[in-house]
Amino acid sequence: MIRKIAHIGVAVQNLNDAEKFYTDVLSLNVFDREQHGELKASFLPVGDTRIELLQSTTAEGVISKFIEKKGPGIHHIAYEVEDIEKTLAHLQSKGVQLIDKQPRKGAHNSKVAFINPKSSFGILVELVEPERK
Repeated sequence: MIRKIAHIGVAVQNLNDAEKFYTDVLSLNVFDREQHGELKASFLPVGDTRIELLQSTTAEGVISKFIEKKGPGIHHIAYEVEDIEKTLAHLQSKGVQLIDKQPRKGAHNSKVAFINPKSSFGILVELVEPERK
């Protein structure tokens, strides 16, 4: 079901400042940048996984609200799965509360879905099925 940790999502107030820390201080490289709606993201590889820096472009955005409530920091852990539909069906059969019952489009043309933190001991979990090539 789960192959590996795909990425760790980090909520930041300023993407440029966060990138500067990760590149200048930690010597990581920005692999990619994307924007989906109000969300701007940068991806920095660390071994076989990535750090995903996330910034809202509006005060009403999901990351802005997260930072307002909890402060900047780890927002979610994303796990790569082979078949997201099958994984979601399995989780539903086990009584897991899902935020997304059907996958939606994510970064890098992937399919993503989120598990409610109430079912995962307070951690927002993202499931990611990479684009098949």
